[in-house]
Amino acid sequence: MRTMRAKLQVGFVQEHFYGPDKAKSQETLTMHAVAASKYPDDGSDEDNTFAKFSPGANLSINIANPALFGKFTVGQKFYVDFTEAPTA
Repeated sequence: MRTMRAKLQVGFVQEHFYGPDKAKSQETLTMHAVAASKYPDDGSDEDNTFAKFSPGANLSINIANPALFGKFTVGQKFYVDFTEAPTA
């Protein structure tokens, strides 16, 4: 299978707290495919290329690694590469 690349934007970051001390236990990132209300007529905006071929996408991921807490903010954009993993 060929590798596929998507361009996603962070739309929401939800913090989760647990236990009597209310320590942060994880964050949930919700991401969506890049899109804009208007692109340049010449199509020069890179987001336009991704939106054309992947017009809709949603990704939700829970992060439990404390070293990553606070590293993702709404509006950030990321490339997400999909490469088939070997079966066990």
